[in-house]
Amino acid sequence: MATTQRIGPYSVVTRLDTSTSAHTSAPVQPPAPERRFIARSPDGDRTVLLSAPLPKADPGRFMAEADTSRYLLGPWVLPAVELAAPGGEAWHARPYVPALPLPTALAVNGGPLPERTVLALAVALAEALAVLHGQELAHAGVCPAAVLLAADGPRLGCFGAVRAAGPDGVPRWGAPGLDAASLPPEQAAGGQPRPLGDVYALGATLAYAATGHTAPERGELSAVLRSLVARCLARDPAHRPQLSDIIGELAPDSRTAVPAGDGWLGVGWLPARIVAAVAHQSASVLAAEVQLSP
Repeated sequence: MATTQRIGPYSVVTRLDTSTSAHTSAPVQPPAPERRFIARSPDGDRTVLLSAPLPKADPGRFMAEADTSRYLLGPWVLPAVELAAPGGEAWHARPYVPALPLPTALAVNGGPLPERTVLALAVALAEALAVLHGQELAHAGVCPAAVLLAADGPRLGCFGAVRAAGPDGVPRWGAPGLDAASLPPEQAAGGQPRPLGDVYALGATLAYAATGHTAPERGELSAVLRSLVARCLARDPAHRPQLSDIIGELAPDSRTAVPAGDGWLGVGWLPARIVAAVAHQSASVLAAEVQLSP
């Protein structure tokens, strides 16, 4: 009988980022900036999304960013709720939400997402980042793999997991296996993460959702997405839109940016294949929980 993998006190049920090579028509998946698992607590009572740093990443930086994430606000973020004890193996846990990483969702869908889904992502992620910036923080790790698609809306994770401290203490793009296409040019040049850098990364992530890659040709995007993505990907941060402008353009009549019911995240916001895959994940995890329970 196979030995159950354990990380900290948790028993791993499955990896969150799974290979979908069987979907030969799907886009190539950009890497995740951390190792992510669905896991169970020792008493079999709780299911969590558990993250650990990549093998060559700085565990101290990883844990510092995870600690900061505990204080993040907003409905579309997944802050850490439990951290590894100091001096031990680095990991952090968040409440489990049945969801697919954005690259996996494209693979399951067999290609890019519909415009409605991408626009819903734009509004929800812009709202999440606006709240974060209001807390005087920058995410610094927005990329396709950082976005999880759940039935009721997206979740944004991987807060700062892409950062690694340089010799002068300035956070730099240094951890292994990361999606450098989402990195703002000013941060690639060694600058500190800034809110307008998150806007650039948001544009690259939306481009990926709509086309399967982060630097699409103009003809690959609809008119509304072409304008939005192009402005977000401006090399000069001063030419990028404010998050409030993005929300105002796409949800002008909404006080909360993403209302329930007939809003962007209403029924049908996700393609049927992705909805089915999320439901299958939830059922599979439930079945595995029975086996792992004491």
